[in-house]
Amino acid sequence: ITALTRTIMKRRNFLRNSITAAASTVAFGNLVAAPTPGKHVKYELSPSAEKPFTLNFAPHDGMFSNHAGKDFVEQIKFMHDQGFRGIEDNGMLKRTREEQNKIGETLAKLGMTTGVFVVDGGDNWKVSLTTGKQEFKDTFVKTCKDCVELAKRVNAKWMTVVPGYFERSMPMGIQTANVVDALRRGAEIFEPHGLIMVLEPLSDNPDLFMRFSDQTFELCKAVNSPACKILFDIYHMQRNEGNIINNIDRCWDEIAYFQIGDNPGRKEPTSGEINYKNIFKHVHNKGYRGVWGMEHGNAKPGKEGELALIKAYRDSDYV
Repeated sequence: ITALTRTIMKRRNFLRNSITAAASTVAFGNLVAAPTPGKHVKYELSPSAEKPFTLNFAPHDGMFSNHAGKDFVEQIKFMHDQGFRGIEDNGMLKRTREEQNKIGETLAKLGMTTGVFVVDGGDNWKVSLTTGKQEFKDTFVKTCKDCVELAKRVNAKWMTVVPGYFERSMPMGIQTANVVDALRRGAEIFEPHGLIMVLEPLSDNPDLFMRFSDQTFELCKAVNSPACKILFDIYHMQRNEGNIINNIDRCWDEIAYFQIGDNPGRKEPTSGEINYKNIFKHVHNKGYRGVWGMEHGNAKPGKEGELALIKAYRDSDYV
């Protein structure tokens, strides 16, 4: 009898522990802690986790580091398991060749798209394309050539270009002509490879040369190349000019890429004043099937913030 009682108690304890463990899994998500190097760990957080988003939203390095760790490749796997099918990496040009290859291989294996990285030749040419100086133009051309090789490694198509600051000693028309001349040199490099440099008007600083969508549209028309288009960052354009949907329509022929960020705060959709659900619907119905770069921060910290961000995109996605 004593032996039978002990056996029954052991079975009861086993069942109780199993139920507790199962409940914990349901409550906190079936998320494995330590990924095994070289093995795709499955990250599942919700019943809809594996369902791809309708729109090709592209997170960036660090956005999900609380769940997936600091390794960008592991973050990419996590992004895929939550339904994302693209990534952005502004600093891709500065990564080691080994890192670039590993990222490219992972994206290819998962069937994901590489969004923009920055044509980053250093601060000197960034603030000086408006001057027309040959040394800065040469640096820009060299960096564009480097970007062609990188694009092959990570299967990228779009590269961000920012002309830089005003040159206060020159008339605006001369600066514009200097920028157009430099961009034409870049387009000559990218066009044969089917690559596109996307010009991004910014709101960070009133001293920036390129700040508005109509001005960027004018530059693209002047360059007159399929390799030179607009990156329409909705956050920056909301701050600089508003009237988002109308301005998208006006510049439509030259827009090749979109980026996201709510205002104020530059966080995920639903955190601010921009009606992203309507914008996503409008742009999708116009026929855009490209990448939506998630160039913003998380409204809340930690794992809770990352889960809230995913939910915000689920709620805002065009269905």
